Amino acid sequence: MTGKGSMNILNESMLRASLLDEDARRFCVERGTFVTPLAREYLRDRGIELVFGGAGEGMPYTPIEYKGERTFVDARSGAGFEEKPERMTHLFGNQLVPKTHPRIALRGKLDTLQSEIILTQAEAIESGMPQLVRDLDDLLALAREIMGAEVAGRDLRPRSLFGYDLDELRHMSHHVKEHFGFPHPVPNYAMGRTAARLNLLRAESREVELAAEHAFGDGERADILTALNRLSSAIYVLLCRLLDGGYGR
Repeated sequence: MTGKGSMNILNESMLRASLLDEDARRFCVERGTFVTPLAREYLRDRGIELVFGGAGEGMPYTPIEYKGERTFVDARSGAGFEEKPERMTHLFGNQLVPKTHPRIALRGKLDTLQSEIILTQAEAIESGMPQLVRDLDDLLALAREIMGAEVAGRDLRPRSLFGYDLDELRHMSHHVKEHFGFPHPVPNYAMGRTAARLNLLRAESREVELAAEHAFGDGERADILTALNRLSSAIYVLLCRLLDGGYGR
C-alpha cells in the first residue's frame, strides 16, 4: 500500500461495528477507498452490494488515512507501519494489536457464538419450530449489538428478548420451577438434538462472558459484561421453554 496523498481503508472489523442492519442491501463508501478482501467477502456472504460514490447504508465508518510509515500503529508500543503486519489485527481504526490480544479473542468468541446461533436456527426450522427461530433471532441481534458496541467503543443499548427484559430472564432462569413447573433440567441426550444444541449455546455463551472478563479491566464495560451474563440466562430460558412444550413439541 504505497503512494502519495491519503487513502481511506475499510476492513472487516469496521463493517462488523457499523453494519448491523440485516435488511441492508447496499453499502456505500467514498471513491478511492481501499476495501480489504475480507471486508468484500463479509459483504458478499451477506448478499450486500458494495457501492462506491458517497455516504449510504451502513455509514459512517472510521476511515484510515494513508500516512506512509504511520498508516498503522502498534497500540502498545506506538511503532508505525506502512502495511499491516500479518500477525497483527485492528483493535480500533488504525491501532493494531497481536491477534492473541484479549479483545480480539473476545471478538472471535462472539463470532463463534453467532455462528452457532445460526446453526441452531437452521436445525430448528428443519424441526418445524419457527417460533424458536424467531426467538433465536433476538439472541443473534443482541450478540451482534454486543460485537458492534465493543468494536466501535459505544454504549450498548438496553433491549428486551422475546418480550422480557434482561433482568426478568435472569429471574426466570434462577426460578425454573416457579415459571415452568419442573426443577432445573439436567441435560441429557434423551432431550433431543434441539435441546442439546441450546445447551451447547448456553455453555458457549458462558465462554464468551469469561473472555469478556479477561478482555476488560475492573469496572470497564459493565454494560457488555451484564448483557453477556443475561444472554446465557436467556438461552437457558429457551431450553426450559422447549422442554415445557412451548415450541410445539
